[in-house]
Amino acid sequence: MRILCLADEESKYLWDFYEPWKFDGIDLVLAAGDLKPEYLSFIVTLAHCPVLYVCGNHDHYDEFPPEGCICIEDEIYEYKGVRILGLGGSMRYRQGPFQYTEQEMARRIIRLAPKLYAKQGFDILLTHAPAYELNDGEDICHRGFFCFLGLLQTYKPKYFVHGHVHKTYGRKFKTVDHFGETTVINAYERYIIEIEPDGRTEKERRKTPEFSYSDIYRPVLEKYRDFVDGQMEKIDPKNWMEKLNPDNWADIWNPDKWDTKK
Repeated sequence: MRILCLADEESKYLWDFYEPWKFDGIDLVLAAGDLKPEYLSFIVTLAHCPVLYVCGNHDHYDEFPPEGCICIEDEIYEYKGVRILGLGGSMRYRQGPFQYTEQEMARRIIRLAPKLYAKQGFDILLTHAPAYELNDGEDICHRGFFCFLGLLQTYKPKYFVHGHVHKTYGRKFKTVDHFGETTVINAYERYIIEIEPDGRTEKERRKTPEFSYSDIYRPVLEKYRDFVDGQMEKIDPKNWMEKLNPDNWADIWNPDKWDTKK
C-alpha cells in the first residue's frame, strides 16, 4: 500500500501544478495538520482514495472541516488491514484550540485503552507534533510529547508520521529517522511511504493477542511526577530505553491520582 503523507505546507507540486498522474498508485492520504481545508478537499476529490487527517495547532477544522475527508482524532482507523492511530495538536504554548499539556495528551492516550486492546495496537501513529527530543524544537511550541515515546516503545508501529517542524525553521531538519523498530517521518509538504498490511482481521488478532488488557492500561506512559505542566526534568536521550522500560514504572499513570485542578 502506497500512502501519501502531507503536513504544514500546501504542496504547489500537487495543488498549483496538478496533473492526474501524480496520484497514480496512491492508496491512502494521511494529513498531519496545519493544512487548509480547501486543500484537503481538493486532494480527496482528485486522489480517489480516503484522506485521513488530524488537527494542527493553527487549524480551525472544528469550524471549517475539510469536506469529504475523515477526522481520526482519538481513533484507530483501519483501512485495508492497516491501523492508523490519530492524535493531533501541539504542546500548549498559549490559549487556543488543539493545544495540550503533556498530562492532557497522556490522558487522551489512556482513554484509548479499550480501542488499543480491540485493535491490538496500530501500524501507523499519525500526529501533528513530534515526540520529545526526536527531532523536535527547544521552544515550548515545538517541543515534542514524551508520552509519544511510550506509545512507540510499547506498540512498535511501523511508522510514526508527524508534522509541525518545518524545513524553513533553520533547525537541522530530518525527513526520515528511526526510533527502535519504527520509521519516523516528518511529512512537511509531502512524502510517500509504503506498508504491507499483516492480513489479519480484528477477530483474528484477538484470538492470538500480543497485548493483554492490563498491558495496555498500565504501561501506556511515563513518570508524571517528573512533569509540571509544560516543564520537565531533562532526560538524557541515551537513557530513553531504560526510562521507557515498563518494569521501571510506578503506577502513577493512574488519572485518579492526578491533580485535575491544574
